[in-house]
Amino acid sequence: MGRYDALAALLLEAIQEGGILTKEADTDSIPVGISNRHIHLSQGDLETLFGAGYQLTKVKDLSQPGQFACKETLTICGPKGAIEKVRVLGPVRPETQVEILQADCFKLGVIAPVRMSGDLAGTPGITLIGPKGSVILSQGVIIAQRHIHMTLEDARRFGVTDGEEVTIEVGGPRGGTYSHVAIRANNNSALEFHVDTEEANAFNLTADSKIKIVK
Repeated sequence: MGRYDALAALLLEAIQEGGILTKEADTDSIPVGISNRHIHLSQGDLETLFGAGYQLTKVKDLSQPGQFACKETLTICGPKGAIEKVRVLGPVRPETQVEILQADCFKLGVIAPVRMSGDLAGTPGITLIGPKGSVILSQGVIIAQRHIHMTLEDARRFGVTDGEEVTIEVGGPRGGTYSHVAIRANNNSALEFHVDTEEANAFNLTADSKIKIVK
């Protein structure tokens, strides 16, 4: 054991001197969360689509506290086409929101603006079809603006504020920088950069990637 301890001590010293895998080296890295198209439902629309008194069925928890993916899926229909099996995320919200990809706009025939979640005024509507009924939304379709969730303590550490837009750096062979990344800072969040699948594919981002704020 003595020889093993001596080797371990030498290895630890080399790592610390070289700055490899130290706590300080990882301080500025932010994990990545990648989202496909999905739907957030109000309780009223949930019951119209799935039946009176219906409750969402959790499949797995998501990275953000209290958020979860559901078993339920819906068909979304626009003026030009439809997309089936769009996942519902929980819990229910005060207002139904449909988050799609840029390419989906062409298939559906809608012009969705890039917005932060919940900013639905003036957005286009769409039709949702479920097993028990359908809902025609007058608004609620958006392309999600890329953003970083963080706590207020994280915001102080990174020197940013809630609602601020920053630039981030992505490493790797297809890496680069993203501007207009919104900060969402509150104490109900976990640190994570959120981006949709189209933008993630462009920079070869995966769930194992790390990004840094460079503003």
